[in-house]
Amino acid sequence: MNADPAAVANTSAGTSASPDERIVRAASAAERIVRAACPHDCPDTCALHVTVRDGRAVKVSGDPAHPTTHGALCAKVSRYAERTYGAGRLLRPMKRVGRKGEGRFEPVGWNEALDDIAARLGAIAARDPQRILPYSYAGTMGWVQGEGMAGRFFHKLGASLLDRTICSMAGTAGMAYTLGGLVGMDVERFVDSKLILIWGSNSITANLHFWSFAQEAKRRGATLVAVDPYRSDTAARCHRHVAPWPGTDSALALGMVNVLIADGLVDRDYVARHTLGFDALAERASHYPPERVAEICGVGADEVRELARLYGTAKPAAIRLNYGVQRTHGGANAVRAIASLPALVGAWRDPAGGALLSVSGMLPLTPDRHTRPDLVPGWPQHRPRTINMVRIGEALLSADPPIDALVVYNSNPVAVAPDTERVVAGFSREDLFTVVLEHFQTDTADYADYLLPATTQLEHFDVHRTYGHLYLLANNPSIAPLGEARPNADIFRELARRMRLDDPALAASDEDIVRDAIDWNDPRLGGLELDELRQRGWAKLATPAAPFADGGFPTPSGKCEFFSERLAAQGLDPLPDWVPPHESVASAPALARRYPLALITPPARNFLNSSFVNVDSLRAAEREPACEIHPDDAAERGIADGAMVELFNDRGAFLARAKSSDRVRRGLVVAWGVWWHKLSPGGRNVNAVTSQALTDLGRGPTFYDCLVQARPASAASRSGGTPA
Repeated sequence: MNADPAAVANTSAGTSASPDERIVRAASAAERIVRAACPHDCPDTCALHVTVRDGRAVKVSGDPAHPTTHGALCAKVSRYAERTYGAGRLLRPMKRVGRKGEGRFEPVGWNEALDDIAARLGAIAARDPQRILPYSYAGTMGWVQGEGMAGRFFHKLGASLLDRTICSMAGTAGMAYTLGGLVGMDVERFVDSKLILIWGSNSITANLHFWSFAQEAKRRGATLVAVDPYRSDTAARCHRHVAPWPGTDSALALGMVNVLIADGLVDRDYVARHTLGFDALAERASHYPPERVAEICGVGADEVRELARLYGTAKPAAIRLNYGVQRTHGGANAVRAIASLPALVGAWRDPAGGALLSVSGMLPLTPDRHTRPDLVPGWPQHRPRTINMVRIGEALLSADPPIDALVVYNSNPVAVAPDTERVVAGFSREDLFTVVLEHFQTDTADYADYLLPATTQLEHFDVHRTYGHLYLLANNPSIAPLGEARPNADIFRELARRMRLDDPALAASDEDIVRDAIDWNDPRLGGLELDELRQRGWAKLATPAAPFADGGFPTPSGKCEFFSERLAAQGLDPLPDWVPPHESVASAPALARRYPLALITPPARNFLNSSFVNVDSLRAAEREPACEIHPDDAAERGIADGAMVELFNDRGAFLARAKSSDRVRRGLVVAWGVWWHKLSPGGRNVNAVTSQALTDLGRGPTFYDCLVQARPASAASRSGGTPA
């Protein structure tokens, strides 16, 4: 038998099998390797090789030829086969038989499940389709199994729209109003940078392949500086570490602007040709001298000066900005201020200079053709209401008209959404009809009326864009679906058929969805076709080496906009500024007296949000929920090193194993997420204390804008009792 065209081995000429048949045919040969892609919410979006033997995936490894993956995977994805075949994998449709939250189900046939779901959704839609809400995010980032068919289904139904803001929208807004969109450096160019500021990112955990480029730059003589409230593994391996308070990054960036101007380190030619609003920015920055910045950020004034001078003199200088910086009240303003720095010093002139948050805006996407909002009845005059996913707890309890049906896919909101007690209260409503598409019985699945088994990445076709590099990637199915699992797209197609939603867009093939997601005629794709992408596995977007060396930013002015006319037209501050956190000594002194510790909750190294928490080997590596607290803060509270501690505020409480550490500054606690509630001591994770408050722009979450108190855990709290 000829090898698959998606396989690494050579393919014999003249085979008569179709591409799909050759890609997924049962492996009678001893072994084959299938080209695939990591589906998860990570900037690295790795190219994979899946080794299949006798129809079973036996190994998942990185593609050694892919320039950003270069054969290496994180510990999580390298165990993807273990996850796919793991204990507890959902293999049959299930119907609830217990109370919501108990997680008791009985098997049911697909026909019975889909008929009932279609009938109940249809009855609700007949009253008001806005009473139906989809809830999804980045459990898969693929165009097919993500929002392709699902978006078309819910648009045709006229369901409420979901404001998908839980990760990146504050940063997206900050970049849009400054640079014009999610655009930036090619990550492969960082190897030639002479200075790299890693701002708001523990790259070793969250962006491993960027870290390899940074390490190569370091070997070539570059200076690495981490800007992070916590001395993470990444910060500990940089030459310098600057540790501002959470939510003060914009003040630090404006302090740098102040020093750059005062010391004559601004590239006046670049500023004159390719920026807008320099004089206004200079006036704003005059209010942020190093001494004031030191007071706001909790760093030394000399640290501010030294960081600015280093940035202003190193050529080329690059910034790797990540999403941790934008999960506080002023997150978008912080991104605006930081994104202004490269234009001030002319860093964009060099391919190894500039900044990178996300480059997803550099792809020729066609979202309206992909998810078809025009299918909404009465569009565009009629637009259904929009529910912000960050506030799902509030929405389930108080939306008017109420949410009567919730369909969850590619997400685990009971674990990942903030303000857990309100989220759980909303999901516990007996009158809420809930359908969950999942691989495992997550915290959210426990509240489902129907639990539908979805395929994993090894079992279906998809195509992926990325936001951390400039490659498109194809995922070819490696194995047949396990049990009765079905791809998301197939489930929504079948629901549409049973509900007599007969628009041709709802019967489109997976390949058609991918062809609709992107402009394949755009010159940046160089004539690439889908079949070729599936064969090769990946292809790089053609972009200039230094995309903004001569300006040409995708803003209305074509310039880097320090001053945004678009914000001014909305009655908003047109310049970046420091917006204090919702919860801090500066903004809420009375609250800070009750809850004096600032809490940040970065991802655990062996989990990706709430994914992989149930993989035995990865959970064993994490051991249990943990936090780090400064020795002085621990001593004041009678917290012994290694003891179980309770972190709490008015919203709730959770337990974690305390480590006394000077990697955390006084007044700060770092606790890693996101554990499933049911796998956490006391039954709650870090989101028991986070709030539903939103960011300044972009309507994003404020996970790192949270005050708590800490105390030794009581016996009642350890056993899941109500905190005192």
